[in-house]
Amino acid sequence: MAADIRELLKFYAEAGVDEAIEELPVDRFAEFAAQRAAGGRASAPAVEARPAARPAITRSEESPPPYAPPPNTSGMEDRGPPRSAPLTTSVPDGGQILLARELAARATTLDELQQAMARFDGCNLKFTAKSLVFSDGNPAGPLMLVGEAPGRDEDIEGLPFVGRSGQLLDRILAAIGIDRSSAYIANVIPWRPPGNRTPTPQETEICRPFIERQIELANPKVLVTLGGPSAKVLLDTTEGVLKLRGNWRVHRTQSGVEIPAMPTLHPAYLLRNPAHKKLAWRDFLAVKDRLRALG
Repeated sequence: MAADIRELLKFYAEAGVDEAIEELPVDRFAEFAAQRAAGGRASAPAVEARPAARPAITRSEESPPPYAPPPNTSGMEDRGPPRSAPLTTSVPDGGQILLARELAARATTLDELQQAMARFDGCNLKFTAKSLVFSDGNPAGPLMLVGEAPGRDEDIEGLPFVGRSGQLLDRILAAIGIDRSSAYIANVIPWRPPGNRTPTPQETEICRPFIERQIELANPKVLVTLGGPSAKVLLDTTEGVLKLRGNWRVHRTQSGVEIPAMPTLHPAYLLRNPAHKKLAWRDFLAVKDRLRALG
């Protein structure tokens, strides 16, 4: 919404609109009453009651444009945009999605991928988030877990799953003999949506190449999708998570590698619905058995 308003204001500025309202207030009710008393038409404007409009201001060719390009925010994820400099980002389009795919494909290591994401300005969420939440844990571990997007605590710490849901996830992993030294954790969306709102489909699509490349570079033996949004993106399905969970699926990387994937319930959902913890427990027992079988 904010991006749409900025684009509209930019259009007005370029069209020569230099004022939003008149300098003096106009009492439309008085105009209407005067017209009725004079026996005139109610729809005719009372021109005399309105002040003369100011002449339009002509912008010289030497004057700066109304909007400057956004600054390079590489390495500045912990600082918000300066209040005096209006943001000029727009909603991600197909060109930005293609750019994200190109940058992701160029990365040959996880470090290179993280640096590329830090430089990338094509997703509006970057400008409202405090941190780039890339990953936590051991990328060489046999298990990778992927959620949807970071929350407030994750945005502050710069790490995924460090809040209440992360604490529950740690307890679940410990129950099957795994901790963050033997698991790799990330999110589909690396920047926190403002107010923890649901990411838009465009935001998800522009971040998809990055998480897909992240999985491909980590190359885990088993992938666990936490929650419905993560499962839908990584398993290419439209089914609900309660129907998906507990059933082994396959995540195919861009290079054609097939990784066994277990969709399960998100820890935040389990905090709201503790009766369903037994379902997630069954899923993680299946993950434990699969890891043991794969060695």
